[in-house]
Amino acid sequence: MNPTLYRPIIAAALAEDIRHQDITGAGIFSAQDQCKARLIAKDSGIAAGLAVFKETFLLHDALIKVDLKVADGDSISTKDIVAEISGPVQSVLAAERVALNLLQRMSGIASLTRRFVDLCAGKSRILDTRKTAPNLRVLDKWAVRLGGGLNHRMGLYDMAMLKENHIKAAGGIENAVKKLCDFHDDAVLIEVEVTNLDELKQALACDVYRIMLDNMSNDEMRKAVAIAAGKTPLEASGNVDLETVAEIAATGVDFISVGALTHSVKALDYSLLVQ
Repeated sequence: MNPTLYRPIIAAALAEDIRHQDITGAGIFSAQDQCKARLIAKDSGIAAGLAVFKETFLLHDALIKVDLKVADGDSISTKDIVAEISGPVQSVLAAERVALNLLQRMSGIASLTRRFVDLCAGKSRILDTRKTAPNLRVLDKWAVRLGGGLNHRMGLYDMAMLKENHIKAAGGIENAVKKLCDFHDDAVLIEVEVTNLDELKQALACDVYRIMLDNMSNDEMRKAVAIAAGKTPLEASGNVDLETVAEIAATGVDFISVGALTHSVKALDYSLLVQ
């Protein structure tokens, strides 16, 4: 990930938290006071966001040194030393919370993604959605990749997706696809959401990039896989959780999208302890 894509996120978060001064640290420590600290895992999971964690300290104060002991995407266990930090104590403690907040969220996303990926056992690929925290999408979707998942579209700008409301307002799947193709001169990827097998057949006839099977039962999805016969990749969506994903993958769909990866994040816990 190019740091220029996430430095503005870090800068905004630091400005939000510190504003003009950390009044606690400034009142206790001089600019010359130094410290060493360790980042320690308090949960087992997938480390994600370590590059962001490091960049947060460096962006706040270039005199801080961060020595990462593991890499983004690595598995970690409780009590593992993940990084060592040294530098001006005022600066280290001022940037600590922002660095941890971003790291813990990304690691939580990556760890949950890995659980879904493992349950699919290679039968289907896990996708994220646009259900991300505002202004954190770059980091949320990066964390999904570090956990072994794939990104769906990044936003409204990189793939056209015809959902139920688009289709109804346009007068049907065929008409909606035609309008998109005419407007963009066939230069955009198109995914179509379908809710039953009749709509699936209509979408297949339009030769689109991908078809989303929305809230279909496992039996319906097995039939959809047979009907599509590999012509167009199929994505399962709706009612996906850790208890259901293995059975959904067994239907033969190519992709499974999971909104919970990013909209219901449980942070992976870390502590930063001054030595």
